[in-house]
Amino acid sequence: MIDNVKHRQIYLIFLFAIAFISCKQDNRPDVSHINLDIKIDRFDKSLYANKSKNPSEVDRQMAKNYGFFYDDYIHRMIGSPEYSNDQVLNTLFKDQAYTDLTKDVDSIFPNLKLQEAGLTETFKYIKYYYPKAKIPKFISFVSGFAYQMPVGDNYLGIGLDMFLGKDSKFYKAIVQSVPLYLSRRFTPEYIVPRVAETYAHEELFVEPDENHTLLSKMIFQGKILYFLDQVLPESTTDSIKIGYSTEQLEWAKQFEGDIWAYFLENNYLYETDYQKIQVFLSEGPFTPGLGENRNSAPKLGTWTGWQIVRKYMEENPNVTLQQLMADQDAQKILNQSKYKPKQK
Repeated sequence: MIDNVKHRQIYLIFLFAIAFISCKQDNRPDVSHINLDIKIDRFDKSLYANKSKNPSEVDRQMAKNYGFFYDDYIHRMIGSPEYSNDQVLNTLFKDQAYTDLTKDVDSIFPNLKLQEAGLTETFKYIKYYYPKAKIPKFISFVSGFAYQMPVGDNYLGIGLDMFLGKDSKFYKAIVQSVPLYLSRRFTPEYIVPRVAETYAHEELFVEPDENHTLLSKMIFQGKILYFLDQVLPESTTDSIKIGYSTEQLEWAKQFEGDIWAYFLENNYLYETDYQKIQVFLSEGPFTPGLGENRNSAPKLGTWTGWQIVRKYMEENPNVTLQQLMADQDAQKILNQSKYKPKQK
């Protein structure tokens, strides 16, 4: 009798587990039918493999294989139009710093299979929602910390030297130009979210010129983050989506009501002076004016916009992702979100 009860309990637990997993999976559309397999072209490996060859020969080969990207790389990322391609390559190949950096990149990224799988999943969702979306060629490179994610003619570049891990010796050496609050996010797990965010901003949803108020900018940025909610792998944390540390995310959640009250009490929502509102949208170690001893999370306008959009979609389940992203009425989204977080 006891054994039968135990068996029934185990069976019920198994059924609940299956139901839970099914519910979680059913939150997203089925994209298994979308035929897509993204590969990242390792320009960084290809260029370094040719460093012992004649620069003129390398130049011809790279120009043929990489076209517009190679031209941008030579003339904008690591060189300038004043110097010939041969001169730029010759200088680069003789630079010990380039050799050291490339070897470090190669040790951390012997392959990009994990990133390719993440991008494949992400862009399957993007193609599901936007079937006509044109997927660019993804090219990895090393530029000596000059560029992280450039977008050019049919390509999206991934500067692998900007994702070596927050404890990389290189970031400690360039702290004057790249502060630690930025380099702490230069980790491999940020590649796929940053690609998706860059693609969304540059290719799908360009911010309207008429977005002048803090509210309109908050809602726009919030919609981008909500879009990431829908297309990134489900394992992607909110902290990585917005670029917060775990502590910053918890701070923003804990003081959500106080943040909103601060915006209302200071009449910031309809402020159009960019100097006044950019502190709530820009990267930084914290948000000025909020928190004690500079312990607040940064870009709290963006964070709040995200929460408003999430609440709006929760209150309006019939609104599709495409309808949300096309809707430029920030005031309507705020009103219909019924967003009223409680103060601490």
